[in-house]
Amino acid sequence: MKDVILAIAGKPGLYRLVSRGRNMLIVESIDAAKKRMPAGDRDRVTSLNDVSMYTDDEDVALMEVFQNIYNTWEGQTVDIDIKHASKDELADFMARALPNYDRDRVYPTDMKKLAQWYNILVNNGYTSFVEEEAEAEAEAEGEGNADAAENAAE
Repeated sequence: MKDVILAIAGKPGLYRLVSRGRNMLIVESIDAAKKRMPAGDRDRVTSLNDVSMYTDDEDVALMEVFQNIYNTWEGQTVDIDIKHASKDELADFMARALPNYDRDRVYPTDMKKLAQWYNILVNNGYTSFVEEEAEAEAEAEGEGNADAAENAAE
């Protein structure tokens, strides 16, 4: 994803970084309104690229989780009622999105926010969550491992 997507504590939705000013960021809401506003020093701003989800093994980047959801739901929005979803519905959603998520440290509120953020991004045309370069590197590593295994077998 080329744009820097931000979450601002206390403000609903997601924002795209437009510009940096002195002691502030200029952000634009990711919705139909495309409202621009400053985010100052007092705002707790978090880039989604810096967020990860707890798993039983090691933490997984949020963008990778979004890509898993995108692949699982075939590019469609998540079909759960975020405001009224039960814990079981949210647990089923998470099990499909990230099967080995840490059931003790990922709370229902985290699951709701994950589904909500994913829907915002997909509804506004953000569908490539993992950089193509990273995917190409992963494929190259896979091919390199296959070549190494082939050479070892000979």
